[in-house]
Amino acid sequence: MKKLGIALLVIGLIITLFTGFNFITREKVVDLGSVEISHDKNNYLNWSPMIGVVVMAVGGATLLFGNKKLS
Repeated sequence: MKKLGIALLVIGLIITLFTGFNFITREKVVDLGSVEISHDKNNYLNWSPMIGVVVMAVGGATLLFGNKKLS
């Protein structure tokens, strides 16, 4: 459980620091037989930094309470 908690803390930190990323897709604009015109479109995927904070909180709770036995 300790490795999982540390991994969640690191992933949460990365999500908090980097709130999104760009990726490019190519779209066909015109397709006339052998003539093809395409356009590169920039897409931005973003998320809230609060998601990273929640993931870090879950990682911290996993580190603190993960090794306790329930009996």
